[in-house]
Amino acid sequence: MGKKKKKKKLIEQKKQAKKTLIREEILSFNKKNYSLFSAGIISIIVGYLFLSRGSITIAPILLVLGYVILIPISIIIK
Repeated sequence: MGKKKKKKKLIEQKKQAKKTLIREEILSFNKKNYSLFSAGIISIIVGYLFLSRGSITIAPILLVLGYVILIPISIIIK
């Protein structure tokens, strides 16, 4: 019976360590993430400014760059 209890305890410890590791991975934003996110926000703001002035070429490019490329990359990259 002693071996079964040790094995269960070891399994529980592994599960707990895995949960802790997952939490750390989710919240592990660093300077690179924040700078990419900021670049995405700036790209979006500048895109809307160009859009308000009537640009139909640069504005959509900047908006797509911000919404579809920079912000998702800032969330995904480690």
